[in-house]
Amino acid sequence: MKVVFHDLYRSVYDYDPAAAAGRMESIVDELAGLYEFVEPQPAAEEDILLVHSQEHLEWVKRRGPLYEVAMYSAGGAIKAGEMAVQGDPAFALVRPPGHHASRDSSWGFCWFNNIAIAVEKLRRLGSVKKVLIVDTDLHFGDGTDNLFEGNSDVYYYSVYNIKGLEECLSINRDCDLIAVSAGFDKHKDDWGLIYSTEDFAIMGGMISNHARKFCQGRFFAVLEGGYNHRVLGKNVKAMLEGFDLGNTTG
Repeated sequence: MKVVFHDLYRSVYDYDPAAAAGRMESIVDELAGLYEFVEPQPAAEEDILLVHSQEHLEWVKRRGPLYEVAMYSAGGAIKAGEMAVQGDPAFALVRPPGHHASRDSSWGFCWFNNIAIAVEKLRRLGSVKKVLIVDTDLHFGDGTDNLFEGNSDVYYYSVYNIKGLEECLSINRDCDLIAVSAGFDKHKDDWGLIYSTEDFAIMGGMISNHARKFCQGRFFAVLEGGYNHRVLGKNVKAMLEGFDLGNTTG
């Protein structure tokens, strides 16, 4: 497992919790020395336009320094996806997040839909056909769901509990790739007050085990939410350990 990261993600580009000072550092401090870090390039405008309108792109452009960070965030997801289809799973440690960004609008600290851009680029290149997107965030990824609505080759699933994830995986054995919108704000010490740190390891293990059995080991993840800096890095590390080890439930 490699980590896709750029120092620009450390910048405080806005005033929302996803852009808060120290958020990236809380994760980097946990992962440094354990995982190889890989630097991405920014997304190209044509990448953004795979899922967003020209009007939306221009709107984000007008937001000053945020635009550059958002382009690198989308680029980080693309890099992780490209690595995954080569059999080298990756975690895109990016911000801003993206799963609330639709074709013409965005909210919830999101601007471009990073994971949707990466998935659609891989599909257009012919690298994959059928994709399962698993979202572990507290909030439903309405942007991702909207963007792939009616597309029978991309299945979006928002995890409501671990049993539900198990059922989702059991009916998606014909996908070429699993893409994970990795949100950590459902933790018991974060906004959601639900999951333990070990739960993220279990989910990571379930996803990677499924990918190894049915997708030739092709999967990647992109950071979404998670706002308690005291536990965020530990939760990310737990999920990556699950990715590395396979099915931690046995």
